[in-house]
Amino acid sequence: MEIATEKQAQDIVMLDVRAVAGFADYFVICSGTSERQINAITDDIVEILDRDERTRPFQREGEAASGWVLLDYGGVIVHVFAPPQREYYGLEELWSRAVPLVRIQ
Repeated sequence: MEIATEKQAQDIVMLDVRAVAGFADYFVICSGTSERQINAITDDIVEILDRDERTRPFQREGEAASGWVLLDYGGVIVHVFAPPQREYYGLEELWSRAVPLVRIQ
């Protein structure tokens, strides 16, 4: 979450989805205001985790141009949205039974 904060991501939320999803423990959801910022956020997350923890995502889905990039680290899934796509998909509402752990606005 610190990496996203350093790249000026907006409305960062961490949800504990262990009780409601069998495929992940946590979701991190945040917004970037432009294609360039979404790329900066996702590229930094991948680079820093790979360097510091030698952790690479199992899967990377989407493109910044589409307004949604997903980084799947197994237990943690990171969603970086453009605001319109975040509102449209409404993951926080979809997973409303998940426990919010952190919210940085």
